[in-house]
Amino acid sequence: MDPIALLLSRIQFAFTVSFHIVFPSFTIGLAAWLTVLEGLRLATGRPAYRVVFEFWLKIFAIAFGLGVVSGIVMAFEFGTNWSELSRMSGPIQGPLLAYETFTAFALEASFFGVLLFGRQRVAPWFYLFSTAMVALGTTFSAFWIMVNNSWMQVPVGYIVQNGAFVPTDWAKIIFSPVVWVRFPHMLIASYLTGAVCVAATGAWYELRRTFQAEARIMLRMGLYLAAVLVPVQIFFGHLTGDYVHDFQPAKFAAIEARWHDEQPAAEVLIGIPDPDAQTNHYAISIPVLGSLIGSMSFDSKEVGLTDFPRQDQPPVLIPFFAFRIMVGCGLVMLAQAWIGSYLSHRGRLEKNRALLWLIFLSFPLPFIATWTGWFTAEVGRQPWTVYGVLRTADALTPFLTQGCSTLSTDGPLG
Repeated sequence: MDPIALLLSRIQFAFTVSFHIVFPSFTIGLAAWLTVLEGLRLATGRPAYRVVFEFWLKIFAIAFGLGVVSGIVMAFEFGTNWSELSRMSGPIQGPLLAYETFTAFALEASFFGVLLFGRQRVAPWFYLFSTAMVALGTTFSAFWIMVNNSWMQVPVGYIVQNGAFVPTDWAKIIFSPVVWVRFPHMLIASYLTGAVCVAATGAWYELRRTFQAEARIMLRMGLYLAAVLVPVQIFFGHLTGDYVHDFQPAKFAAIEARWHDEQPAAEVLIGIPDPDAQTNHYAISIPVLGSLIGSMSFDSKEVGLTDFPRQDQPPVLIPFFAFRIMVGCGLVMLAQAWIGSYLSHRGRLEKNRALLWLIFLSFPLPFIATWTGWFTAEVGRQPWTVYGVLRTADALTPFLTQGCSTLSTDGPLG
């Protein structure tokens, strides 16, 4: 195993998946919102809903296409850089990705064309039905990907046979409790991304005093939805933390930057972890809170990273800071959504230009929260690709070296 090839492969895949996830995290929520918009248009006959729908449909189409194309790149990287992972986990991951094709892609491919070209060619009820089917397809896609990733996080329902992970119980894999915590967490993150981006766009048009009827629809619907969803997301985030605490204690310790066992455990709000010295500098901590968060107890013993061999300890800096950035983004979105919803209800939001500017400038927050959430989950999983049973170094293509390249520099593109 070439360590440089391993590092470069990890960086390449991290870049690809980070670019890719921007698009599904946006389009999943946007597709559901388009369904609501079309339903409101049919129910009320209000022209503004049609204008807003057509505006966002164009954006959805572009983002959806980019998501498909960027996702295909990852499939090639599995074959070129991570062939051992593909060989060993193929009996499980292969069918799961096939299920995505048979459900999600089939729905999207069947009905997306109706959305783009069929409004004048089909009945209004069928157009609404097509919009809902595209939204359902994007949801199915998220579900199967989360089943796949959750199995890698907490592998269940398999045996090792001839050097491969062979499924023995698909019900355990698909209906794992971990899936039904992580899938809603990702789905709500997508809905929040759509809601915040829609609200930000409405704020922009409201600031410019153009398309004001449409701007108020976007602004109010986005804020109201975010005001409801952020607390629900925090709840599922806590449930996600519970599974990490129970099944991935080393990752949990890395997120908390807890180096040694503590009873009761303090919660490090912020600080600078020092992996070499295995301590934190300039740490601001709250006593007992760590036990309360980890075990819902005031006196539980929480494990530290020194309980694990050095080779099994995940990196600390990225999970520690990424988790806090994610939580910070969530709290900012919560405050903004609640204040904005209250002022909108009182009819004062459109006059508050400072808050409108803040809402407009907040559109990157859900993307940053999604990125940092995934950084926490994936970097914290190291040094494992399939947690506890397949190391990342062993998942690499065995003959891959840093000199390998899919394109020769002597070729036409060199």
